[in-house]
Amino acid sequence: MNAIDLASLLCSRLCHDLLSPVGALNNGIELLADEQDPEMRERCLELLAESAKASANKLKFFRLAFGAAGGFGEEVDSREAQLALEGLFGAERRIELGWMVADGRLPKDATKLLLNLALIAGDALVRGGRLDVGGERSERGLELVIRAEGPRILLDPGLRETLQRGSSGGKVEPRAAGAWLAHSLAQGAGGSIKLSDPGSEVLLIGADLPRQG
Repeated sequence: MNAIDLASLLCSRLCHDLLSPVGALNNGIELLADEQDPEMRERCLELLAESAKASANKLKFFRLAFGAAGGFGEEVDSREAQLALEGLFGAERRIELGWMVADGRLPKDATKLLLNLALIAGDALVRGGRLDVGGERSERGLELVIRAEGPRILLDPGLRETLQRGSSGGKVEPRAAGAWLAHSLAQGAGGSIKLSDPGSEVLLIGADLPRQG
């Protein structure tokens, strides 16, 4: 897997996630153009506003998790990462988010790693639940922990494999782009990613980054 392959995978993931809200925007505009009833037009405008907000929230999150957001410095305001997660998961109100990152600023790569792990854990909460995101510095460096709990947790075995071992045979599917990026970021920092057992009632994902401290 090279940088071009990774960029293609991330673009595919971004397009996939934006297809639904952007498609809703297009449908809403078409309905609005033909609708004459005032109440229905108001409802169309509400749906357009919701879809526009969802699109903006996804773009803000992916810009920080996948792109070069946060400026050209080495660190990112952790509040920016918190807001990105709240925008991504908070709108649907399916997932209750707990933010437990003590530091006001985090290394840029650590921020990307944290957001990608949180995205993977949040997606695993197929029926909603609670997602706790934590991070703190210790003598060993920077420790990140994601905890997901809900009525049903489903983490694809392929994502689990990619998080812990990277690509298998050099091939990664678009849905695993974030997992491959997370693995690469942890490995590049001299760290690793650990997960709770597949049969656990709670999903735990931890990352130790000794070079980030």
